[in-house]
Amino acid sequence: MPSRRYILTLSCPDRVGIVAAVSGFLAEHKGWIVEAHHHADPEAQRFFMRQEVLTDSLPFGMDEFRRRFSAIAAKFGMDWRLSDTGVLKRVVIMVGKQTHCLDDLLYRWRSGEMPFELKAVISNHEDSREFVEFHRVRFEHVAMEAGQREEGLGKIAVLLEKHAPDVIVLARFMQILPARICAKYPYRILNIHHSFLPSFVGAKPYHQAYARGVKFVGATCHYVTAQLDDGPIIEQDAFRTNHAHSIEELMRIGRDIEKTVLARGLRYHLEDRVLMNGSKTVVFA
Repeated sequence: MPSRRYILTLSCPDRVGIVAAVSGFLAEHKGWIVEAHHHADPEAQRFFMRQEVLTDSLPFGMDEFRRRFSAIAAKFGMDWRLSDTGVLKRVVIMVGKQTHCLDDLLYRWRSGEMPFELKAVISNHEDSREFVEFHRVRFEHVAMEAGQREEGLGKIAVLLEKHAPDVIVLARFMQILPARICAKYPYRILNIHHSFLPSFVGAKPYHQAYARGVKFVGATCHYVTAQLDDGPIIEQDAFRTNHAHSIEELMRIGRDIEKTVLARGLRYHLEDRVLMNGSKTVVFA
């Protein structure tokens, strides 16, 4: 197991002295930095930073860290956050009929490859119940057939409130979440879209791609907003195709890409590697 760490992330207007102030604060308190990243966006004139510090190198805990660092944060106008790798983030996974992304995440969770606290799996289909319950994970079925959608969305909102997730993962859920749920969990809902956004939004992107004769198929992990498939992008990947690939082959290739892209995007989020920069992200991968 890796050593326990505090993760400090921040963004602020760019100016001279930010790195010196943060690193000086940590050095003053004997903080041992084990990973450090920073980025300056010249167009937005904004600065971004992520620092990992061994918790046992500091003489105080998180509350005192926050209290002492707040003066520096105020001086530079920082939006900042401090997290503890010893506290696992709570995750709810939502899935439809296609379970390849869910299956992959369950393996990574069960094997300890991707540590998080899996609170529940929510689905509008019963297909994955047996596999989920085999992992001793709570399975919540919410019917959303014709005429049940609004009632189902209300039940989902109640379940999310109950499980209080730090992050919600749409692992091919294939249902559009209402604006009220998106607003309640800003930049905390991850979706995997089986296409390179912003191309081929909505349903059946592989059919759209095939019809256009594309030379690459890909997948996009992004945050969910009220506007369909338009949230800030976290991760993408692609595979080169050609005229000989059928729709079925494109979909098979695409499923493999979807699994890895969603897993990477979720890992970056769990490890506090994603910082917002307007409608874009800064990802310290």
